[in-house]
Amino acid sequence: MISQGWFRIGRRHVVLALALGALALAACHGQDQDQKEAGKLATLLNWKPGSVVAEIGAGDGGLTLAAAERVGPTGRVYTTELDPKKLAKLESLAAAQKAHNITVVKAGEAETNLPRECCDSILMRRVYHHFTQPAQEDASLFQSLKPGGLLAIIDFPPGKGPGKLELVKGVPKNRGGHGMPKQLLVDELSAAGFQALTTPTDWPGEDYCLVFRKP
Repeated sequence: MISQGWFRIGRRHVVLALALGALALAACHGQDQDQKEAGKLATLLNWKPGSVVAEIGAGDGGLTLAAAERVGPTGRVYTTELDPKKLAKLESLAAAQKAHNITVVKAGEAETNLPRECCDSILMRRVYHHFTQPAQEDASLFQSLKPGGLLAIIDFPPGKGPGKLELVKGVPKNRGGHGMPKQLLVDELSAAGFQALTTPTDWPGEDYCLVFRKP
């Protein structure tokens, strides 16, 4: 006969195992998503061995790692974050890389803090709609790219992405909600001197990807 106490303990173990399994599946899905997007970005941004790439607001560093694999030990990936905890995780990620081709940079509120004209390409995913000073940040992005360098921005239209629908605190009110309208993004980056290129139409989920070039 099984006691009620044993049943309760066993049930807790089952619930814990299911929760851990769900987390593992989510992590695996996130890695798959990173690899899929990195494959598309590698083509759009012409990543190759020796390329210098930067990811702005890298989060957990999934795309940073994928880029580092593609540019190889002769290349370089700058990865940036504002949040101290995320920055520390990126530092650990960079230290664990055998190729040692990742450089972690603390981002600024209105600038990339990247070296001038250091990058062949720059990318960001679900970051642009958080910019509180987009004009200054756009100018800094422009400065950080080499002439002819490429910029890829992955974002989502207002009301289509995850989380709350309200504006992010401190961002311009013309966003129309939590997200970034495509045309407004084109307008802002064009004002900073960028040239808009052909837009991919098959980006996963509700996100879109726009690619720009520094003349």
